[in-house]
Amino acid sequence: MKLHYYSETDSLYIDLSDKAGVDSREVADGVVLDFDADGNLVGIDIDRASKILDLSRLEVDSLPLTVAH
Repeated sequence: MKLHYYSETDSLYIDLSDKAGVDSREVADGVVLDFDADGNLVGIDIDRASKILDLSRLEVDSLPLTVAH
């Protein structure tokens, strides 16, 4: 999973998979889910992210993380 924040558009993209998205559905105002060809969720796009989310901190609890280089 990768988090991408784009300050110029104040959007946060949560990349859940390496698979390409082929379908998108807006599920709430400014929140779009991307799906692959099999219907699996591959990403979440959040517009106006700084107005909706607290971007000043990121917490992770009990995830099997490895450090990417």
